[in-house]
Amino acid sequence: MLRLLQIEFQKLWLNRTSRILIYVSFVFPLSILILSTIRINFFGMFVIDLSETKIFHFPYIWHITTFFIAFFKFFFAIVVVSMIGNEYSHRTLKQNLIDGLSKKEIILSKFYFILAYTTLVTLLVFIITASIGIANTPSADLYLDTIFQGTEFILAYFVKLLTFFSLCLFVGVLIKRSAFALGFLFVMFIAELILYGLFRFKWYNYETSNEIMQFFPFTTMWNLIDEPFTRMGSIHSTEEFFVTDFNVYWYEVAIAIVWLIIYITASYQILKRRDL
Repeated sequence: MLRLLQIEFQKLWLNRTSRILIYVSFVFPLSILILSTIRINFFGMFVIDLSETKIFHFPYIWHITTFFIAFFKFFFAIVVVSMIGNEYSHRTLKQNLIDGLSKKEIILSKFYFILAYTTLVTLLVFIITASIGIANTPSADLYLDTIFQGTEFILAYFVKLLTFFSLCLFVGVLIKRSAFALGFLFVMFIAELILYGLFRFKWYNYETSNEIMQFFPFTTMWNLIDEPFTRMGSIHSTEEFFVTDFNVYWYEVAIAIVWLIIYITASYQILKRRDL
């Protein structure tokens, strides 16, 4: 595993664009630290200090941080797609086979790198979120059970990133060219939105549409971390209108993991049958 990981790291490190994107993808999670200290002055009439709200308190911070930081995954998606696209364009795949790597090891090397990257980013998000929560939560409320309540969102974040990057790897293997692969990912996303609209407003009701769409690729990843806006609006409210289920369920994680296995297996099968 370490040998395959080292091979993949060396390839990406020698590529200036990939190196910059990796740096950027690690820096972006730090933006939540800046957000937690923002004070907005509206022409002297009133001031909004986000640090004084409860959105940065435990347990809400785990949900809010993982939801917003997950959007930065698209920067590393370029790296993942380019990772396989450059192999085709530079013919390094064929050279790797000549050097003794099997096609299975080629796919595994890329998956190991994705796994290592996702683990490091998740750890960084965990540290940042815990730091913000400890800094903003009143000391009287800082108990271990309070601090770790909601950490299931960290697991959901990890699975979400790993599944998405595995999808990017699969599309990269399938399409070969990086630009077309990224375009294909965008088309997949739009097609799924259109399909959901048809299910929701033409063919079925709201509940049935959600039950069907939960098995589709992008919806599967979205369901891992529900939108936190309703929760943010209900923090200072006792109205039952705001009561919403934000839990991370095991079956949502299981569906994502099944898709992850499908992406990696399909990537290997395509590469295995393709003449390089």
